[in-house]
Amino acid sequence: MKILVQKFGGTSVGTLERIENAARKVIKAVESGYRVVVVSSAMAGETDALIETAHRISEFPNEREMDVLLSTGEQKAVALFAMTLRKMGYPAISLCGWQVPIVTDDVHTKARIRKIGTQRIRNLLEEGYIPVVAGFQGVTETWEITTLGRGGSDTTAVALAAALRADCEIYTDVPGVFTADPRIVPNAKKVPHISYEEMIELASLGAKVMQIRSVEFAAKYGVRIHVRSSFSDEDGTWILPEEEVMEKVVVRGVTVETKESRITVVRVPDRPGIAAKIFKALGDAHIVVDMIVQNVSHEGYTDMSFTVSKTDAPKAEEIVRKVAQEIGAKEVVRDDRVAKVSIVGLGMRSSYGTAGMMFDVLAKNGINIMAISTSEIKISCLIDEKYAELAVRELHEAFIEEGEEIKVEDEKGKGS
Repeated sequence: MKILVQKFGGTSVGTLERIENAARKVIKAVESGYRVVVVSSAMAGETDALIETAHRISEFPNEREMDVLLSTGEQKAVALFAMTLRKMGYPAISLCGWQVPIVTDDVHTKARIRKIGTQRIRNLLEEGYIPVVAGFQGVTETWEITTLGRGGSDTTAVALAAALRADCEIYTDVPGVFTADPRIVPNAKKVPHISYEEMIELASLGAKVMQIRSVEFAAKYGVRIHVRSSFSDEDGTWILPEEEVMEKVVVRGVTVETKESRITVVRVPDRPGIAAKIFKALGDAHIVVDMIVQNVSHEGYTDMSFTVSKTDAPKAEEIVRKVAQEIGAKEVVRDDRVAKVSIVGLGMRSSYGTAGMMFDVLAKNGINIMAISTSEIKISCLIDEKYAELAVRELHEAFIEEGEEIKVEDEKGKGS
């Protein structure tokens, strides 16, 4: 049985007309010989509207109840999708996360998938049905509804593809992965193939095409992902193992993330265990910390800065203020007007001078660097938010429009 998982994002199912367009893509795959499993996000704007409604009640709504509320968006979408397929003559059945079941841990609003039951879906496929599964949601061992975080429908789709040993198509409102956000860089190029590792870095650094955990799932289980547009039939971008991406470049893409905040703890006592207290408290609250900078100690004190997502910033600030009082720090300062600009590429492993060139580009444009973070294949700089788009355009021009490809030797010793 040849299985294909097709996931449709919010814009792809934003109206009844768009759901019908998505259903035609499902039918095309079925008629070409696939048994198709559909994963759907909530209709465009639905989740934001539910969040806004909850925040009219409380600034910090109870996370269990938020999961119950937010899961209704996908439930509505999959029911409408299944109805549409039935109207078009194809038997379909909608399934919520708990009906699959997609079993998660018990961390509300940021749950992680622990296991997926495939027997019901396999039975439905054998019977000729098209299962339409609600993305973004799951259930705990004790039958509590959970959600997987924003973009979690991607993770649902890739996890299902891994469990069913299927390929995965991610349909969205863009035709693939680009070297930069086309809204910022109009001449950004579509990338035909990209490695899991590069895509994980891009997703973690602000690229909105894929959720990071979905790519991590794909890398772990070897799921081939095809990211493509819901509104055309052209090929998109394949996300593949590194060995299948023969054309390597120094920089594959430039990203910017403006949804981060910087929190600084001023005049922290410089002694062992202080950093552990701060970051353990944040970890216990399931808050992900990104860049961390500690200044040189002076007279037994130092300043410590780190970044978190803007959605977590108010809660993180509240937690850090309590710890700051306990450890005798002077004050806690939060800055929401920062951006993280990054360059990513497999070729950086074997290329020298990349960091210096990046810093030089930013300096020539009068952009000050507040913090730096690196890995083998990425460099990130924290800058003032007002320079975010300028930084992306200038770095794209320097590294991609004027950059050179690195040729990789094939098995016969010839350049690829």
